[in-house]
Amino acid sequence: MTTHPTAPAAPARPTAPALTAPGFPEEQVRARARLGTAAVFPDPAAYGSRLFGPTAAAAGDVLDRMRIVPPVFMPERLEKLIDLAREPEFDDVDLTTRVGGFTARLPLYLSAFGSTRAGSGDLAVHASRQAARLGIPVVIGENMVPVHGYRRGGAGGDDATRSALLARVEAYLEAAPDGVGGIVVQQSTEDADSEVWNLLYSDPAFRPLLETGRLAFELKTGQGAKPGLGGMTVVDRAEAEQLARRFTVREVFGPDAPRSLRCATPGTFTEEILRQQLRFMRNNFPKARTWVKFHPGRDIGHAARTAWAAGADAVTVDGAEGGTGWAPGVFLDQVGLPLAEALRRIGTPTGCLLATGGVWEGGRAVRALALGAGAVGLGRAALVAVDEDPEHGLERLAGALALELRLLVSALGKYTPAALAPDDLWSPPPFPDPYAGPDPYAGPAPDPHRAPTHPQAPGPAPVHAQTSALASAQAPAPAPAPAPVHAPPSASAGPSAPGPTPADGPGRSA
Repeated sequence: MTTHPTAPAAPARPTAPALTAPGFPEEQVRARARLGTAAVFPDPAAYGSRLFGPTAAAAGDVLDRMRIVPPVFMPERLEKLIDLAREPEFDDVDLTTRVGGFTARLPLYLSAFGSTRAGSGDLAVHASRQAARLGIPVVIGENMVPVHGYRRGGAGGDDATRSALLARVEAYLEAAPDGVGGIVVQQSTEDADSEVWNLLYSDPAFRPLLETGRLAFELKTGQGAKPGLGGMTVVDRAEAEQLARRFTVREVFGPDAPRSLRCATPGTFTEEILRQQLRFMRNNFPKARTWVKFHPGRDIGHAARTAWAAGADAVTVDGAEGGTGWAPGVFLDQVGLPLAEALRRIGTPTGCLLATGGVWEGGRAVRALALGAGAVGLGRAALVAVDEDPEHGLERLAGALALELRLLVSALGKYTPAALAPDDLWSPPPFPDPYAGPDPYAGPAPDPHRAPTHPQAPGPAPVHAQTSALASAQAPAPAPAPAPVHAPPSASAGPSAPGPTPADGPGRSA
C-alpha cells in the first residue's frame, strides 16, 4: 500500500494570526494547516457516542451546490482490479499530473501572489518553499519587479533589501525535488516596461529551471478579483512618490490620508494582439513554457480556444470567487462569471486548463477537474495555511486535500484525475422561471385536494442544463397519449398530419 507522509500536527499557534479572510472558510483552512489529514474526518473522540450524517447544506456558489455522483457499475474499477490482481483501494489513485508542461505530484499549483503586502512578503517565501517540497508549480504574480526591484541584495549582501521575486525563486530551488514542479512568472504592462522576462531569461540563477524545462512565463490579461482592471495596492506617502513614475497613484482615501491607491493598467487585448503576444513569447523565450491567464469574462471560451490555437501550454482562468489582492467591493461582489459558468463556457478544453477560485478542499477541486480543469490553484487557502504555520501549514493543507481527492476519485471508480468527466456531477434544478408560468413566490402552494382553478395545468418545469444524463434517464416516462378517434373518411379530408417526432434520448449537455 502506498503511504503518503504528512507533516506532524502543529502545536497551537502562540500568537494571533496576521491575516484574516472574511467570507472564506478561514477556520477550516487553519484547522487543516494544524491537523493535516485528521481534519478530513469528524473528531475521532466522538466515535461510538455520536451518530454521523450529512450536515445542513451550506450556502455556496453553483460549483459548491453540485453533487459528486458515483455510478453503480464501474468498468474502470474492473480494469484496475485486473491490472492489480486485487481489489483497488483509494491509495491506488495516481495524482501525478501534467500542469502546463510541468510534472506535478498533485493536480495543484500555487496561485499568483503579486506585489500586495500579503503576497510579496515572508508568507510568500514560506509558501514557495513548501510548494517546492510538495512538488507543485508556483506562479509569481505581476508587478514584483516594478514595485520591489530586481536587486540581489544591498551593500554586503543585506538580505533585507533583496528582491522579493528572487527570494521566492531561491526558496523554491532550495527545496524542489528533481524533475517535478516549476516556476511561472507573470508579466503585465508595467512588467513589460521593466523587461522582466528578459531579466529572468538571461539570469544565471534561472539556468537550472531552463535546463530542466521548469520555467514558464504567464501573460496576464486579467484576474478574478477585478475583471477588466489592473492590479491595485495601498501604499504610503513615501512609496507613492517613488512609484508615481511607473504607476497611476490616486488619493481616493482623502487628500490628507496617509495612504494612496496605486493602480496598474490592465492592458488591451484583441484576438490578434493575443496571438502576436504568444508568438513573441514562443520565439523570444523558446526554453520557457507559455501560459496565459484570463479573467472570467463572458467570452472566456473563445479566449481560451484562441490561446490554445496560438500555442499556449496552459490557460488559467480565475473564477469570480478568486482573488487575494486589493479590489473595489463592487468588483468582488458583482463582476465576473462564477468559476462553474466559466468552465461551462469553455467546455471540453483543447489544451491544459487551470482553474482557481475558492478552492481549499477536495470536493470543490474534484468538481473543477470534472468540468475540464487539469489542475486547480490555491490562493487565499495557501496564504492562510502558511500564516497558521509558516513551516508546514501548506503541506498539511495539501495533504488533507490530496487524501480527499483520492477518496473521491476512487469512489467514482476512477484512478487518475484526468479520468474525471461532467457525468460525475449532478446539479440541482434551477428555481422556476417566473416568466414561464405562475409566480413561484405569489403565495402558498395550492391545496392538492381542491380542483385546480386554472383551465390548463402548467407545463413541466425546465430541465437544468447541467442535469446529468443518468438523472434524465431515470425520470419517469410521460403517460401515453390517448388513442385517436378515427373519423369516417371524407372526400374533402386532406392527408393526415405526421405523427410526433420521437424525442432525443438523454445525453450529455454541451
